[in-house]
Amino acid sequence: MTEPKKIKHIAVAGNIGAGKTTLSELLSNHYNWDVLYEDTSTNPYLSDFYNDMHRWSFNLQIYFLNSRYQQILGIRQGDATVIQDRTIYEDAYIFAPNLHDMGLMSERDFANYFDLFKTMSSQVEAPDLLIYLRSNIPTLVNHIHTRGRDYEGNMSLDYLKRLNERYEEWIKGYTEGKLLIINVDDLDFKNRKEDLGFIIDKVDKELYGLF
Repeated sequence: MTEPKKIKHIAVAGNIGAGKTTLSELLSNHYNWDVLYEDTSTNPYLSDFYNDMHRWSFNLQIYFLNSRYQQILGIRQGDATVIQDRTIYEDAYIFAPNLHDMGLMSERDFANYFDLFKTMSSQVEAPDLLIYLRSNIPTLVNHIHTRGRDYEGNMSLDYLKRLNERYEEWIKGYTEGKLLIINVDDLDFKNRKEDLGFIIDKVDKELYGLF
């Protein structure tokens, strides 16, 4: 009898303000997983990007692509089970093409970026489980305002709506591995233990076949 494959990589996906970081932290505490957060605090382009998206979009996306790629390599080479806040797929299928469609990334830069993504993604495995946090715009806006990051203050509702539409399209066609979709509009997993328990039960079922 062959040993079951060790679960090494869980990833949390979702729009800006969906609760990815909070859920990643809570699940890492519950399961004793290591957690890798999205690199926003040390990202040298993020603040400039929100002030001048056209100038800094390519730089920002390359930085995120490289950061996420390095994270995945580290996960697969290590021994720990890791939960990752945001995925390499979101950069390539949501944020970069959205910037391109909005005229904020040139055709040349986008083609260069996407070619690089295809090369990188062919070298790494998909997460053992992808958790997608589905959220409507009012919920996202409420979360963004609550956390009060200065660089997110200029974000428009149209920008969030465009991203949400792209997330739904991406998730509809996601076939790389196991997928768990959680609608977070009526959940408060940060403050209500029963809501977190609801999510944990779903994760257990996907990973371990528990009901």
